[in-house]
Amino acid sequence: MTTRPPVPAHPRLGARLAYRLQRALRPRPGLRWLGARIEASGLARSLFTETERLTKDTLFGCRMCGQCALPVTGYVCPMGCPKELRNGPCGGVGADGGCEVYPDKRCVWVEAYERAAGQGRAADLRLLHLPIDHRRWGQSSWLNYWQGRDEGLWTGGTGETGADDETGRAGEAGDTGDNVPHHQPALGGS
Repeated sequence: MTTRPPVPAHPRLGARLAYRLQRALRPRPGLRWLGARIEASGLARSLFTETERLTKDTLFGCRMCGQCALPVTGYVCPMGCPKELRNGPCGGVGADGGCEVYPDKRCVWVEAYERAAGQGRAADLRLLHLPIDHRRWGQSSWLNYWQGRDEGLWTGGTGETGADDETGRAGEAGDTGDNVPHHQPALGGS
């Protein structure tokens, strides 16, 4: 488990490029095979996980929860929220979008909405994140993703956000068929 306190971080990688990389890295047989080989070697797993930690911390302020929500939060890490809220902002967001705890920083959920909406992915924010499994702290979320261990991280939508999904159709309250993470084919995305 990380000892660093959560502090909102502005992603250094643009949302458009992040979504493109996600499509390139989505699970498929070759990456599943590679992930299994990495996991089978203690040294390779340690090196891979440390590389992931350094990369994602630098680019997104990742805290290595092992259950990555970046693809459905506009590539803004919700674990950077000082309250570690994974399902939207608290009631203390300032009128300027400032964080209640760190007023000089933007709320991670305001950033998440702006980045997701800018890519036509605001509907992703309707997904409910299940409670975090603290046993996964420090694990590689990439390996978990490639091996299919994170397919149950989200439940259905939380209601209307007013955003269009990838088809250009506005989502309906409670409509979860088109509002699943577009990066997870197992959940119905592409």
